[in-house]
Amino acid sequence: MNRFILFLVSVVFANNVFCQIKKEPFQALDVFELEWASDPQISPNGTQIVYKRNGFDIMTDEPKGNLWIINADGTSHRKLTTREVNESQPRWSPSGDRIAFTSTTEAGSELYMYWVNTGQIAKLSQLEKSPASLTWSPDGKHLAFTMFVPQEAPVIIKMPAKPKGANWAKPVRITDRLKHEADGRGYLEPGFTHIFTMPADGGTPRQITSGNFNHSGNFSFAPNGQTIYFSGNRSDNWEYEFRNSEVYKVDVNTRAITALTTQNGPDYSPKVSPDGKTIAFLSYEDKMQAFQTTKLNIMNVDGSKRRVLSTNLDRSVNNISWDSSGKGLYFTYDDKGNSKVAYISNSGKITKHADNMGGTTLGRPYASGSYSVSKNGVIAFTQSTPDYPADLAVIQNKKVANRITRLNDDVLAFRTLGTTEEVWYKSSFDGRDLQGWIVKPPFYDPSKKYPLLVENHGGPILNYGDRFTAEIQLYAADGYVVFYPNPRGSTSYGEEFANLLYHNYPGEDYIDVMDGVDYLVEKGIVDNNKLYVTGGSAGGIMTTWLIGKNNRFKAAVVTKPVINWISKTLVADNYYAYADTRLPGQPWENFETYWKFSPISLVGNIETPTMLMVGMEDLRTPPSEAKQLYHALKLRKIETVLVEIPGAAHGIAKKPSNLISKVAHTLAWINRYNE
Repeated sequence: MNRFILFLVSVVFANNVFCQIKKEPFQALDVFELEWASDPQISPNGTQIVYKRNGFDIMTDEPKGNLWIINADGTSHRKLTTREVNESQPRWSPSGDRIAFTSTTEAGSELYMYWVNTGQIAKLSQLEKSPASLTWSPDGKHLAFTMFVPQEAPVIIKMPAKPKGANWAKPVRITDRLKHEADGRGYLEPGFTHIFTMPADGGTPRQITSGNFNHSGNFSFAPNGQTIYFSGNRSDNWEYEFRNSEVYKVDVNTRAITALTTQNGPDYSPKVSPDGKTIAFLSYEDKMQAFQTTKLNIMNVDGSKRRVLSTNLDRSVNNISWDSSGKGLYFTYDDKGNSKVAYISNSGKITKHADNMGGTTLGRPYASGSYSVSKNGVIAFTQSTPDYPADLAVIQNKKVANRITRLNDDVLAFRTLGTTEEVWYKSSFDGRDLQGWIVKPPFYDPSKKYPLLVENHGGPILNYGDRFTAEIQLYAADGYVVFYPNPRGSTSYGEEFANLLYHNYPGEDYIDVMDGVDYLVEKGIVDNNKLYVTGGSAGGIMTTWLIGKNNRFKAAVVTKPVINWISKTLVADNYYAYADTRLPGQPWENFETYWKFSPISLVGNIETPTMLMVGMEDLRTPPSEAKQLYHALKLRKIETVLVEIPGAAHGIAKKPSNLISKVAHTLAWINRYNE
């Protein structure tokens, strides 16, 4: 009896001590401790899930990820292999006895196989380049994947032989391609991506597609394994028809390729029905708009009787997969800043299965995440809320989602995060309902008015939502109410709403943001005399537009912006993609309009102290854009500073230390003016 009383006393004491632990706000170094799940793949029988468990290495300042496996009920959570290198693309064999995956080696990424019953692992390949879009044949005897095949660059001259031991300049780089560089990758090696197959027990890869065309993205086997359906653009003018693609089929044995679609616009991500009679795919007819809703299409395997299945859904469809009966498909879509997993029957009836898919973009609250479905209808997906990055969740028997991992309890259980609240307000321009979110500081006191930091999203044809965001939590932890809106032009509100920026960007989205600021001021949540603003990419455009249109903000941080549409359009890596969809014509055809919508045209109005920040390797919004605004403000003697981040591309926060640096510089600048 005495022992029992002593036990109870010790339990009560321990609980009291735990409850008295003071939780701190989210801190900069916590970024290195965050983990998130991605690419969950459920076994065919629905009992196990293999996924990539991601994190950061604080010593190398790089992301890392290994494959883990867990039972669908949350038990037996364990690492799949004993290897301590990056692993990805896990794919169950049709019978569920093996898991194919890719992993890094000293020579690059290779294909591996894991046997479920024995735990044995084998390296299957020795590839020249890294494999992608890993897919099993229906009989489990072959693997298919895409891989880049290099080609020789054009040669214009032949240099004379240099003397032995001479140290001459490096050879010149010559390109004759429309797309020759990409942000985050730099110069693109000449060549094309093709589909390959190889035996699932190892062997020599066999190239299935041919020609000087790219064949990338998701593809699908016919049930008999003799045909692969894929997307690409095999037109002679493919470089300039960069938005167009068609669905093709290729005979695995003869390698004969047949086009099945002809619509102007992207037809992609084909998935063959279980009975092999129908192909589902994603598409929209290209009307040269700012945004066009991606629809779910189905057709016979010969390309006949094409029709749109998702006609009644004014949202873009993504990530399609057939159910095992062939009576419908699972898919994802975004609605009002929240990502959903849903099902559509062959008659077009839609049933939503899950909210809150996402959590794999840690920095800012963009849409992300993925799912998979077993043969018996068990759904595994990445779930996120403002309180945690992506964990695994499971839906069985069409019931409520069950979260089966808590990858960040070791960190976030000891932190007090800022509370995220949804806000709706009216547009003063046209009366539209507009959505945004605020994150209040930890230990928020409703009797106080707080400084406001507006954080504008990129795109602009993207959306923020109620998802975990390390950057915004760090801003809130420093004592700011952070407002992140989805003004007109944002996705997940329908095609008409996103297209309000067509040939009108920046436009009334500026008014939408300021209406949100006024709403928060009127509610007494924030101090009208302590307004600050920031944003990256399109958010950098909006931030510059805001301070060019009014002087209400005490300080601004403009990150990786477009300042001059004329220079940006012809210098950026995607220079060929802007005409007509963003603004009418090319810059030399419509100089006045390009200048009118360029933030640099407003520089004479700017009085706001402004920090410019850009990655020095940014090819999407090149450093010359930020420098134009910096130089103009310096000439006007406006308080300004330029922050250039070495080695960083457009995704500045790809390295965790750069994410921390970005936030720290933003706070250091606006705190100078927060008096």
